[in-house]
Amino acid sequence: MQAPAGAARPAPRGPRKVRLTLAKLDPWSVMKLGFLISVAIGIAFVVLVAVLWTILDSMGVFSDIDRTVSTVLGSSSGTTFDLMDYVGFGRVISLATVIAVIDVFLLTALATLSAFLYNVCSQLVGGVQMTLTDD
Repeated sequence: MQAPAGAARPAPRGPRKVRLTLAKLDPWSVMKLGFLISVAIGIAFVVLVAVLWTILDSMGVFSDIDRTVSTVLGSSSGTTFDLMDYVGFGRVISLATVIAVIDVFLLTALATLSAFLYNVCSQLVGGVQMTLTDD
């Protein structure tokens, strides 16, 4: 016996489960997301380097190293050594910024290449299957 057309169906029991296959990634959207994530990583890297340099400087690490190197070289060598010529704040932040920019280009290219490789592999084996539930 069938229920009339206007009658309400009984509610399904338990959570619904749906089995999906991730068969293709759009390389353009992966590139955009990879770019944003790598920019965030680059900014975090520059901030991390600045904070670490400030902490080391406030602890006196650079002055201790400078004093130790001056003691080892001695005053008879005729040359003066200043560690801050090599690891000054400006130089360190500049180098960290260059590394961050290179990181942005490399991670964006790597993410896009990974999307292309995933698409090729998913055509061969069918992609990643996942089960989603509705709680």
